[in-house]
Amino acid sequence: MKPTDTGHLYDRIATWWNEQEHDLTSGIHFVHRAIMLCPKRDSALDVGCGSGGRMIAVLLNAGFQVTGIDVSEVMLECARKRHPDAEFIHADICEWEPRQRYDAIIAWDSIFHVPYAAQGAVVARLCDAVANGGVVLFTAGGVDGEITGQMCGQDFYYSSLGEEEYLRIMKENGCKCVLMERDQYPEQHVVFIGVKG
Repeated sequence: MKPTDTGHLYDRIATWWNEQEHDLTSGIHFVHRAIMLCPKRDSALDVGCGSGGRMIAVLLNAGFQVTGIDVSEVMLECARKRHPDAEFIHADICEWEPRQRYDAIIAWDSIFHVPYAAQGAVVARLCDAVANGGVVLFTAGGVDGEITGQMCGQDFYYSSLGEEEYLRIMKENGCKCVLMERDQYPEQHVVFIGVKG
């Protein structure tokens, strides 16, 4: 499945998602941990920001100027209403080219929708887009391969590389992994935090 197809699926469930997201707390404490590692808090990127509920609010409260990127235009409409002072980009992360370096990049439960063949390139792009001394946080599926899962009656595509491959990519692109944690046992879900330089 192409990321644009995933964007159309999220367009269909955006109203439901927007209603649910304010009640979700998963990932917040990891974002706080990543922020504590940031020597500068000028700019942050939320990859797969969705309707902009949780992560953007945390980043804004920490003093960052936030940019959100997502493949769902309807989700971005919700995010713009929620955070009028943030910048939002409608784009496929597989093709998007950053115009700047960010002090923090958060990709919570988003890049696992990226096609399997593009996983490595996307993680390398995120590592490259982090400013020196900055932090990248992303999650992965914990299993090397591809699966399909259902949400709101829609079939969503997911993919993930193995943990060792993510660690190799981070290292090769100048990011030292400071945290790798399986946080949702027995679910296959892994959190990575890396520091650039």
